[in-house]
Amino acid sequence: MEHLFQHFREEERIFIEKAAGWKEQAENNYSPKLTDFLDPREQEIAEAVVGNTGEIKIAFYGGHPLTERKRALIYPEYFSPLPEDFSLSLFSLQYPEKFVTVEHRQVLGSLLSIGLARAKFGDILFLDQQVQIVAAEEYEPFLTMNFHHVGKATVSLEKISFSDIIEPRQEISEASATVSSLRLDAVGAAIYNLSRQKMQSLITGGAVKVNFRQVEQASFECREGDMLSVRGHGRSKLLSVDGKTKKDKIKIRAGKQK
Repeated sequence: MEHLFQHFREEERIFIEKAAGWKEQAENNYSPKLTDFLDPREQEIAEAVVGNTGEIKIAFYGGHPLTERKRALIYPEYFSPLPEDFSLSLFSLQYPEKFVTVEHRQVLGSLLSIGLARAKFGDILFLDQQVQIVAAEEYEPFLTMNFHHVGKATVSLEKISFSDIIEPRQEISEASATVSSLRLDAVGAAIYNLSRQKMQSLITGGAVKVNFRQVEQASFECREGDMLSVRGHGRSKLLSVDGKTKKDKIKIRAGKQK
């Protein structure tokens, strides 16, 4: 277990221990353990903790292979997971499309405002005016009873088949850059083509997340594999740190969502 802590940050220790507990449950009960929705970083940690080579394995599903947030199923090797084992529901948001424009942040905010924890629902998908929500099946009654407004619009939910799910779009452009250090302000400025001063103000203003957690220290040290999110500028991932140039600059490669 200790060797895992070396690969992840100290603040991720609590989640590592939680994932180890899930694995232990599956081992002791010799039956599958289903988790809440996990973000991509949590999925990465859970996979590292559980592994897929022993008697206990792990699989992820969020309604579509390209969804970002997924539930994990930790299971003994005799078990063969099917999509229905992940207990998901898919809803279409019904709203007055002719009169209202609905945005992702509004839907997210409305779901949280009714007391639904972020771990209980997955991706919110958009295609033109269609809006879909993936949620934990056990929260289906709660959602249909309580989710009635997005912004000023009155809305309702219609349960639909996963065969009708909107395919998530993941267009990524890769680019290389050099930075003076792996500080968050330096890496972020290079990836998003911003001045370091602008990046620092975004960080201290609470507009930057690393691995889905808000970071407000410009000196935060980035690592290979980190996922960055800058409000108004999109998401990116630090794909690799590739050594130094002759002028002692650090070479990095990053992928940025279009």
